[in-house]
Amino acid sequence: AGRLSELGPREGDMVEAGAVVARLDADDLRAQLLATEAQVRQAQQALDEKRAGVRKSKSDVALAGKTLKRSEELVGKGFISRNKLDTDLTGMEGAMAGMAQAQSQVGGADAAVAAAEARVESLKVAVNDASLKAPINGRVLYRLAEPGEVLAAGGKVLTLLDLSDMYMTIYLPTDKAGQVMLNSEARIVLDALPGQVIPATVSFVAPKAQFTPREVETRTEREKLMFRLKVKADAAWLAAHRDLAKGGMPGVATVRLEASAPWPTNLQIN
Repeated sequence: AGRLSELGPREGDMVEAGAVVARLDADDLRAQLLATEAQVRQAQQALDEKRAGVRKSKSDVALAGKTLKRSEELVGKGFISRNKLDTDLTGMEGAMAGMAQAQSQVGGADAAVAAAEARVESLKVAVNDASLKAPINGRVLYRLAEPGEVLAAGGKVLTLLDLSDMYMTIYLPTDKAGQVMLNSEARIVLDALPGQVIPATVSFVAPKAQFTPREVETRTEREKLMFRLKVKADAAWLAAHRDLAKGGMPGVATVRLEASAPWPTNLQIN
């Protein structure tokens, strides 16, 4: 969600995959990112201080250990009283407790650094998502928003037409659809390009019949139930004629019910 600050392409423009086509206002997110990065530095500094505390506590333990050992030797020789040994033993136990506490504080500080860094990564993703990138190479079919509009999460700004994946939907009666093989050759002739035969393949056959749509012509009124097919235009032809390929163009698609049947002269590929 956010306010649309920039939107470049117009309807009919070509865009490349990965190109930034729009931007959302992300000033607030960037400010949060700067603040969180500062928190990471603070947490890292606190962690360094806790680690320094651990090093100091280890030194205290080492010193207390040496003092205790020396006192034990002197007590054994009768040079000092037992009270001094007890005091040094207490000092050793205190140094050990201090080191344990310092080590536990390091664990907490380390977790704080990890949490702050995770927050930074999350905000970086959000800032990056504010730049809308084209997922495919394609043509802008519709421009659905304008700069200044506030978009909800999942809102749309552009509709892109994938020119490498264009197909024509046709309908065959039940007694013919079963004879069509998937990936078999087909031909498309558009009304706007009557002399141009487009190579194609059958990419989809519906698993069950449906009523014939009203805009599709049938030979007889008795042909009520039909199977829907998708005849996909050849990708190489689409790439070579991308300025001619436009969605919604009417035409006629021809499929072969027998793979060995030759194409008529008017459907030969030149």
